[in-house]
Amino acid sequence: MSWLVLLLILYVIWDVNYFIRCVFTVFAGRLFQKKRKVTDTTAIYGLCTSQDVDIFIRHMNNARYLRELDFARFHFYALTGLYERIRQRGGGAVQGASSVRYRRTIPIFHPYKVTTKLIWWDDKAIYIEQQFITVADGFVRAVAMSKQSITNCNVLEVLKTYPETEKRPEMPEELKLWLDAIELSSQKLRKDK
Repeated sequence: MSWLVLLLILYVIWDVNYFIRCVFTVFAGRLFQKKRKVTDTTAIYGLCTSQDVDIFIRHMNNARYLRELDFARFHFYALTGLYERIRQRGGGAVQGASSVRYRRTIPIFHPYKVTTKLIWWDDKAIYIEQQFITVADGFVRAVAMSKQSITNCNVLEVLKTYPETEKRPEMPEELKLWLDAIELSSQKLRKDK
């Protein structure tokens, strides 16, 4: 009985569902989907359940969007092999910044997909765009922009190992404006020290 109580306490303290979903998303992608080019768009699917909704039990809670973005990003890394190549060089990836624009809610019990696409990179980070799209109507419910800071290795060197990244695309205008806003915020914080 004490083991059961201990397991219950661990289940409550550790977000077990998160870790199970991470492992499932990565391994299901690796086992059942073909490898993708790092410039391809990847997609995962989800269903807005009672665990995902806001206090009014109508639509997905804002925090759940960020959680789903994590799963979609891990899936992207697994299918493209990008994280593996970063780790081979002794590097890692951390979320440097993110911004989500909510257009319409995802109602409870509605299926959706989250697409992930690499849109630009520099020597220290990759920038990805992710979209929440409801399956029934194909409407883009939310768009997220993420800066994945790559630590302890040069992104340009890593991406040279992918033939499809020989020519870096032009920086999208919305990314440029977003990065300018981040830099402005950083300058302000430096002054406040």
